[in-house]
Formats: sequence, C-alpha cells, structure tokens
Amino acid sequence: MRLNLLLPRALRRFIYVFVSGLCLIGAVGTVQAETIQHTGSDARTLRVAYMEFPPVTYQNAFGEPEGEMVGITRKVAKEAGYELKFLYLPVSRTYLYLKNGSIDFALGLTEVPTLDGAVIDSEINLVSVVLSAWYREGQAPLTDIDDLRDQVVILVNGFTYGGLRSWLERQDDIRITDAPNHRSAIDMLKRGRGDYLLDYRDPVREELMRFSDALIQETEIRTRTGAWLFSAAIPEAQTLKAEFDAAYHRLAERGELSPADTGDIATLLQGFPTP
Repeated sequence: MRLNLLLPRALRRFIYVFVSGLCLIGAVGTVQAETIQHTGSDARTLRVAYMEFPPVTYQNAFGEPEGEMVGITRKVAKEAGYELKFLYLPVSRTYLYLKNGSIDFALGLTEVPTLDGAVIDSEINLVSVVLSAWYREGQAPLTDIDDLRDQVVILVNGFTYGGLRSWLERQDDIRITDAPNHRSAIDMLKRGRGDYLLDYRDPVREELMRFSDALIQETEIRTRTGAWLFSAAIPEAQTLKAEFDAAYHRLAERGELSPADTGDIATLLQGFPTP
C-alpha cells in the first residue's frame, strides 16, 4: 500500500513543506558560499593606476606597465598576497578615481594639494623625484623662484607640480604656456616658445638622452617622493597601507629590496612658495 494513503493529509502536507524548506535552505547556502568565495577572490585583486612618467612609471611598446615603481609594487603586492590590475591613466583621471574610490591606489607623488584628505600615503618612499627648471644654453640659471617673473614658463599638461602650477597661474607677471607631453615641452623650449621649462628630471633626461639635446641646461627646484597613494574612499585603505609597508620591510630584511626610506625630503629653491 502506498505510504501517502497511510498518513493523514495534514501530516503529509507538513512533511512536504519541511522537506521543501530543507532543500531551499541548502540551495541558498550554496549560493551564499559561492558569493562569499567570489567576493573574497575579487578582494585580492587591487586596481592600481600608473601614469606616463618614465623611467619611474610608463607603458612599454607592448602596452604593459613598466618602471622602477612598477617593479617594486609587483614584488610587494605578491609578498602581501595581492594581485594587481594596472590601469594606465592620465593624471587628472587618476586623481578623480582616487577621490571617488574607483581605484584602490596609485603610483604617484606625495604632497599633491588637490588630493589632500583624499589619499593615504604609504610610509615607504619608493623613489625620489626632482623637479627642475630647464633652459637653453646662454639663459641665466634660476637662483630664486622670483627669477621666473616677466618670463614665459612652459608646463606639461596634467601636472600640478605639487601646487606650484596654481601659484604660477595666480602671478600676473608670469606667463604660462602648456605642452601636451615631455617631448613637446622640450621642443617648445628649444624653439624659444618659452624661457624656462618646469618638468621632472627623470622623464626629461630620458628624452634628452634619446635625442641628444645637449644645449638644454638644468637647475634643481624641488625634490619630491614617490609613494603608494591609497584611496581614502575605500574602507580598507589603512589596512592596505599597513600590509604594503610591512611587506616592503620584510623584503628589505631579506635583501630583495633596498632598505626602506621613510625620511622627509625638503630640497627647495629659494623663495619656493609654500601652501
């Protein structure tokens, strides 16, 4: 005789509902487990922005990230247990994404006024970057920032120069002309379309060596540091900073990276404006 004929209808309904509920709970549990596992996997991949700033950070001929900071970051991320997704972005887009949390961190320079409160800098100084004034042979070298008055100054689009651009733009007796990139800026200087070019030493020297521009001279203006700039808009920013700093120290102790540089750098040309 069939079992359902032996059981009262109410009991059969209870058993059906109970078994169906168990199946539903099991299905939900499976979905949740898969979701948690997927989320955990994604959390281990960090979105990191880098910019065209050779030889510190740049995109090679194959469209891949390269440069001193890129190499260090790859080693440290691996030591800390993270994978990286590199995004090649212009400066303005990088700053926007740091502010709204679209990226986890960027490879960039510290003490950028427009990022004040928007990023958490790493303790480690990854590189030292020199901002210089470049000028043609025969032009007077800079000894004071006021030497730029009544001159035409070439700047590279997108760079804030740690707040120096905004100061220059507020001066009535300093005329600014913009170049789209480092190479164009050098060419403008050579053609006399500006008296001084303000640009960073590393990318300019890369261009000068490539094209043998021996008639371009240099005066150092300011030394800045390159670091990991973690977006303050993401909840785990402080955790990432601590993990990356700790991973760097471990690698340095094993001799796989240079000893950590955590000191302040404050080389400034006389008269350099302060925020």
